[in-house]
Amino acid sequence: MLLNAPMNYPTPVYPSPVAQGQNAVNEELIAAAIAGVVHSARSNGQSLDELLAEILADDAVLDFQQRRWLGEVVAVAWAELP
Repeated sequence: MLLNAPMNYPTPVYPSPVAQGQNAVNEELIAAAIAGVVHSARSNGQSLDELLAEILADDAVLDFQQRRWLGEVVAVAWAELP
């Protein structure tokens, strides 16, 4: 599996349960991570299509349906976030 594969974009820096030593992953943490990735992509001049191509690359972590769902979530975040 590619769980430790390097990402081509920085991980957002937000206070989170994981960063505070807790092992809980919840909707709030996932939303914060997606918002951070969207913000970072915009700051780097990436388009939504470029971001989606990068994060939805075929890999062993997500199946097709999960990648499709993630793409939809990222597209909504792109449209909704300031």
